[in-house]
Amino acid sequence: MPKLKTNRGAAKRFKKTGTGKFVYRKSHANHILTKKSRKRKRALRQDNIVDKTNERELKLLLPYA
Repeated sequence: MPKLKTNRGAAKRFKKTGTGKFVYRKSHANHILTKKSRKRKRALRQDNIVDKTNERELKLLLPYA
């Protein structure tokens, strides 16, 4: 069997945890931060877990993750 290609865009955005879930960073935390509240910026620092409905598609994009 030939090797499967990893989707490089997905590889840069998602990583697999020890339990097999996928983790990603939230968007909108890079610039124009002055108008965002302290609470909102604090919430954007947290990593998010990918919903179970999208996990199957991510496993196709990242076959060796």
